[in-house]
Amino acid sequence: MPTNNKPGNEGRKTASCKRRWLGYVLAAAVTAFAVFLLYRTLSRYEWPELVDAVTSVSSGRLLVALAFTALSYLTLTGFDWLALRYVGRPLSYRQAAIASFTSLSIGHTLGFAALSSGTIRYRYYSRWGLRGSEVAQLIVFCGMTVGLGLAILGGIALLIAPVLVIEALGLDRAIVNLVAAAAIAFPVVYLAMSAFFGRTINIRGREVRMPPLKLALAQIVIGPLNFAFVAAALHQAVLSFADIDYLPVASAYVSANVATLVTHVPGGLGVIEAVLAYLLPGTGVIGAVLIFRFVYFLIPLCLGLVTLGFSELILARADNRPASRDQTA
Repeated sequence: MPTNNKPGNEGRKTASCKRRWLGYVLAAAVTAFAVFLLYRTLSRYEWPELVDAVTSVSSGRLLVALAFTALSYLTLTGFDWLALRYVGRPLSYRQAAIASFTSLSIGHTLGFAALSSGTIRYRYYSRWGLRGSEVAQLIVFCGMTVGLGLAILGGIALLIAPVLVIEALGLDRAIVNLVAAAAIAFPVVYLAMSAFFGRTINIRGREVRMPPLKLALAQIVIGPLNFAFVAAALHQAVLSFADIDYLPVASAYVSANVATLVTHVPGGLGVIEAVLAYLLPGTGVIGAVLIFRFVYFLIPLCLGLVTLGFSELILARADNRPASRDQTA
C-alpha cells in the first residue's frame, strides 16, 4: 500500500530541494557577475572604437582565432579527464568535458579560479559521487598542469625570442636566460619526482601524492599545448594590426597570464591590455584586445552560462527522481 510517511523521505526531499535552489542561486549569481564584468570591459571604449576594431579584422583571421580557441578549450577538457584518473575516480569523458568547459569558460572571465571555476567543478563532481577532498585534489592537479604549461611554453619562448622581455623590462639577457632555464627545469624535476621518488613525498610536513609517470608525462604534453593554442588565438588578433612573429606574442601572453594568476584580475582586465600596448603602440591595441576578448572570453562565457543553466535543470531533475520513487514506494 503506498505511503508518504517512510522515515527519511521528508529529509531527502528537503535536501534535494535545497540543492536544487542552491544551484539556481549559484547560476543566477554567476550570470549576474559575468554580465557586470562584460559591461565593465566594454564600457572602457567608445562605441565607434568598438565598431572600427571589430570591422577591421578579416573574417579569415577571426575564424582561425575561433578555431584556436576551440582547440584550447578542447585541450582543457583533458586536464579534468587526467585529474579524474589521478584521484582514482575515472568518470566518462562527457562528464569531464561538461564540468571542465562550464567551469573554465566562466572562471576565465570571473577570475579567482579556486573560487569561481573550483566552485562550479565541485557542483558537478559532488553530484557524480566525488568527495570534497577528491575535488580539491582534482583542482590542484589541474593547477599543476597549468603551471607546467606556463613554464614550458614560457621557457621556450624566452630562450628563442627574449627581445620583447629584455626591452620591456630592461633586464639583462643573462637574467632572462636564467629564468628561461629555471622554467624549463621545473617540468624536468617534476617528472623525476614522479618517476623516482615514489607516489608520496613530504613537503614541510605535508604529504603530497605524485601522479604516476604516465599521467605526469601527459601533463607535460597537454599543459603547454593549451597555452600554445591560446597564444595562437591572440596572435591572430595581433596580426590584424601588425606583423609580429608568434613567439614574441606567446612570450608576452605567458607573462601576462602569470601576472593575471598572481593578481586574480577577472579576465586579466588591464594586464593583457598593458602587454599588447607594448606590442602595438597606437590605436591597434584596442582592436587586438577586443578581438581576443570576444573570441576567447565572451563567446565561451555565453556558451558556458547556457551549459550551466541547462545542466542545472537536467541534474536537478535527476536529483529528484530517487526521492519521487521513495514517496510512491
